[in-house]
Order: sequence, then structure tokens, then C-alpha cells
Amino acid sequence: MVLGAGLVTRPIVHYLSNTCQYKVTLGSRTLSKAQELCKGAVNATAIEVDVENEAHLQKLEEIIPGVDAVVSMLPYLFHAKVCAIAIRHKKHFLTTSYVSPAMRDLEAAAKEAGVVLVNECGVDPGTDHMSAQKLIDEVHAKGGKIVGFKSFCGGLPAPADNNNPLGYKFSWAPRGVLLASRNTATFLRDGKEVTIPGADLFSSYEIQKVEGLESELESYPNRDSIQYLKIYGIENECKSIIRGTYRNRGWCDVIKKLSDLGYLSLTEQDLNGKTYSQLTASTLKDGASGDLQGDVAKQLGLESTDRIITTMKWLGLFDALPVPANTKTMLDALCSAMLERMQYAEGEVDMLVMLHTFDCEFPKESLRRIYTCRLLDFGIKGGDSSMSRTVSLPVAIATKLVLEGKLSHLKGLVMPTLPELYNPILQELESMGIVFREKLEKELPL
Repeated sequence: MVLGAGLVTRPIVHYLSNTCQYKVTLGSRTLSKAQELCKGAVNATAIEVDVENEAHLQKLEEIIPGVDAVVSMLPYLFHAKVCAIAIRHKKHFLTTSYVSPAMRDLEAAAKEAGVVLVNECGVDPGTDHMSAQKLIDEVHAKGGKIVGFKSFCGGLPAPADNNNPLGYKFSWAPRGVLLASRNTATFLRDGKEVTIPGADLFSSYEIQKVEGLESELESYPNRDSIQYLKIYGIENECKSIIRGTYRNRGWCDVIKKLSDLGYLSLTEQDLNGKTYSQLTASTLKDGASGDLQGDVAKQLGLESTDRIITTMKWLGLFDALPVPANTKTMLDALCSAMLERMQYAEGEVDMLVMLHTFDCEFPKESLRRIYTCRLLDFGIKGGDSSMSRTVSLPVAIATKLVLEGKLSHLKGLVMPTLPELYNPILQELESMGIVFREKLEKELPL
């Protein structure tokens, strides 16, 4: 059973149904979405399931005993609720999301039930772990150690379709993109812990060049990188670790100023009947003078012709257009404005960029080696996006491994940092054209 019919679900349904020949039940609160995703999937059936509805949860209690595994492609807040039902009926559970405290609380019950809970098995998190752990394990097997690790990933418009001032289009939940912009980042630099509050995140970006792309990218740190020292088994050797996000040039400066204005606020307020120009005017500390664009520029310390201000104008934030009904926060108002202007048009293609950099020492050889591992994947014109394939195919392959009994020795919470998960998943992804390319960049004496 697969739950959730969002932007990234189609490939998992078609892989499990058509490639693996499993019977798939796809549940979504919007039946028409599930039915659309099931078109062309020979063994897939769509049903209506709203996990916020108690009657529908009871329906899951009746359906789940008849399946072998449950895959949640729902927003992460709903995973634990569904997972608890799966465990109660001794069914395996898989998801692409980060391990949450609520999921950790279910581990003991999962072990007792003899089921595996595979988490972080998408792209980021997911194949980022797999490709990193594979090279880390190979370095360790050769007597080396990882003294520095950097990992950055981004889902972006392909260069030919990068045609808006923010350099971004939505290929996954737009609210999730903006919520991620609020997260505090923690990483390790030369043995010292560095913390950047969410409010300062976008003034802490760097410029990077990625092989295979003409344009440079912005990169900024993402969440808690330090926890991955232990997860990757490098806690006693690694002095620097940072995991982060890629965006096209221009994104960080605009989001920083929108944050300064309060457009990332989750404080609920009555926005019914308000226009975007009124909403923007409400952020002015000195009140509006009649020149809203000029007033905002002045408050932000910019010229009214600055690219950041013209981008806000492009987003409609100075227009007397109504904020969508039932919008309760500034962040959701911004999300609606972006979604209206920043979707992929018919025939446009996205790309997924990931780059790991490993700083390795080999004491026996008295050598230092710098390795990179790069993924540059493009969506299929007129077909599945790169984001949908790279997010859902890894968990689809993991589901196959579970159903084939190849993970039967595992119980409780599992991440794809184990060879029995990362090797077959990376190999099968490569056969689908999703290829991680490893390269020795430098070799220096220690």
C-alpha cells in the first residue's frame, strides 16, 4: 500500500505495479489525484484515504492487514500515525522522510512486531546517504579515514528552463520548501561546532561550481549536519562536516529579505479580504507613504530598482490582488504567490544536482586524497520529473527488497547506510540512468 498522491508519487506506483508486478493500493485524500497517478499502472487501484479523518483511519485498520508493506509518501507529520497501524498489524513500513522523534518512539514496538521501518530512503535524505556511505566504507576498507565531508543537493530547473528571477520552480511540496528556509543549521568546521540561526541562513551562503553545469550555484547549510558523523561511522576521525542545499544564483538574497519583512512567519492572523499590497504594507515599520515599492526598498536598505525589489514585484507582492481565502500566515500567502508563478510549464524539465566532497587521509601510504561523488540527473521531457524519480524510486526498490525477504534479518528503524540496502539500490538506479560518478580530484603527500 502506498499513501499520498503528491508530486513525487507516480514513479513508485508504476515501478511496483508494472516492473515488479505487485498489486498496489494507492490511497489519497483526493481520489481523482490517485486515479490519475494509477493510469497505465496495470496492478494499481486508487482509494480515498484521509489520515486526518478518524473513519478513514478505521478503513486503514481494515485494509492494512491484507497488504505486505506500507509506504508513506504523505507529509512527514502523518507518518507516525500510519506507521503505528502498520506495526499493530505486523507490516513493514517505509518512507523517504527524515527520522522524526515520533518515529523513534515506535522502534521498540516495531522490533517486538518483527518488522522493519525504513526511513530516509528518498534522494535527500536517501541516496545522499547511500552514495556517501558507499565511498566512506571503501575508504575505511583501504585503511583510510575521512577527515572532512561536504554534501550539497538541490532540485532545480534545468538550465534551458531556468527562466524566472528566483531560479526555482516547485517540483515538491511548496510549503516544505519555505518551511525548510526557517531551519537553524549546525555543522562542524575544523573541530568546532558552528550554529547559524534560521534568520541568518541566507546571509551565510557560498558560491560553488559543479562539473557539468555552466552556471555557478549558491549553497547554504541544512539542519543538523553533526548527527551524521555517528550515522556514517566517522565520529572519531572527521573534523569538518557540512550538509547543505543548492539554489541558483539570486535565491538566497531574495529569501533573506522576504524573511526580514516577515514573509516566512507562521504566526496565524486573519488575512481574509486582504490584498498582497496590504499584506506587504503591514510589514513597514514607518507606515506606507503611497509608494509601496519605494517604502519596502527603503526599509530593506535597497534601491527601488534593486533586483530583490523587482523580484518581489514579479511575485505580485505590491499588487492589489486578493490573498487566497483561508490563508492564515504570511508564509502561506507567499507560498501561494510563488506557486502561481513558479510551476513547471508543459514540456519543461527539472534537474537534481548532488555533490559530495571527501577529504581522506591514508596514513599507511602517507597520502591525502580528495574524492568527489556527483549526481546530475535531468527530468524526462513530457514524462516524470527528476525530483519524482530520485525521491520515489529508491524507496520503491527498498520496498521490493523488503518484499523479496532480502532485509528479513533487519528489525526496527533502518536507514539506507547499510550495504544490503545501498548496493542494490544504487545499482538498480544506475540501470535506470540515475548515476553517481566518483572521481579522485587530488592526491597529495600527508
